[in-house]
Amino acid sequence: MGTFSVSIEVGDPPAQRWTPMQALVDSGSTYTWVPSDALQALGVVPQGRREFETAGDEVIEREIGETRVRLNGEVLTTLVVFAGEGSAPLLGAVTLEQFSLAVDPVHRRLVPVRALAMHLGT
Repeated sequence: MGTFSVSIEVGDPPAQRWTPMQALVDSGSTYTWVPSDALQALGVVPQGRREFETAGDEVIEREIGETRVRLNGEVLTTLVVFAGEGSAPLLGAVTLEQFSLAVDPVHRRLVPVRALAMHLGT
């Protein structure tokens, strides 16, 4: 499977200012990673810390916050990880699921999918 990037915009929490960026689609990453300097410039503040296990079996800790992401014209709030300054943005699994998108690895694109719900008989 090859990798590919998509255009996203990361916004401030009130959705008044936006920063466009190319994000590497990484469905193996739980959350979306955005360089900390970009988040700080938008006024996004850390709300906590989480541990992450890397592909090399290393455990690292990073700050997390919540802000707006615009993808394909839709705007949603999502958790973001404060990545190292100057690092490549990553679009993670939680954000993909929030936007009801799946990865088409053959054509290297995102495709819409139906969200799942448990049938409650009503």
